[in-house]
Amino acid sequence: MNGVLSPVPAPGQKVVVTGAAGGVGAALMAALRALDCPAIGIDRPEAVRSAPDADQLVEADLSDAGAAHCAITAAIDRLGELDCLVGAAAAVATIHRARSFPADAFRDDVASNLLSQFWTAQAAYCSLAQSQAPSLVMVSSIGALDGLPGQASYAASKAGILGLVRTLAVEWAEARIRVNAVVPGLIATPKVLAMPDDIRRPLIANTVLRRLVSVDEIVSSIAFLLSPAAGAITGQSIRVDAGAGLNTVGLHR
Repeated sequence: MNGVLSPVPAPGQKVVVTGAAGGVGAALMAALRALDCPAIGIDRPEAVRSAPDADQLVEADLSDAGAAHCAITAAIDRLGELDCLVGAAAAVATIHRARSFPADAFRDDVASNLLSQFWTAQAAYCSLAQSQAPSLVMVSSIGALDGLPGQASYAASKAGILGLVRTLAVEWAEARIRVNAVVPGLIATPKVLAMPDDIRRPLIANTVLRRLVSVDEIVSSIAFLLSPAAGAITGQSIRVDAGAGLNTVGLHR
């Protein structure tokens, strides 16, 4: 084989995206449309109802195994078949110190961020196994690797995704399904950009590149992992974090 393989999904690849009504999921849906890749999104009913492209979305609470299975089935029925699944759904707003973290809140975050990834992947398995180039990408977080004070449930559930990715990559290799994770750093979302400067500045200062990560950079990383250029990549977690957490001791000596 000669030449450079395409770093984006091939036109016609059929994709299901969870968490598709906003943030990274919505941006990925737009990018897939621009690449002529048919895509159906899944998100919570309240998010779908306010989304501008609700006709391309399926309503479901993916933390429920039965609902996740039904949503994936409905999305695949609308596409006709499935080549790729992207798990971008997440609950990020729960903040409690670990010593007093409410049990129900912790359990809900694990269900939303981790169990939902497993339920949807499991429901998509048979269809992915029939694809000529199947790929599964889950979105984790640097909180999984570096910790995230005040958000133990989020960090723990996102860390669980990394173990799930490596396990599925081995188990599902026989079906040629590649399984990988993107691990974003602090993304320049409206919520982050609205942070007070005295909170945002230290977070940016903790990155080697001294900047936030754009939504487009996360979308591009996902698109790469779905592409022919990533055909030999499986079981991997790619940090897209502007160099957050790297050891800079002695850098300015």
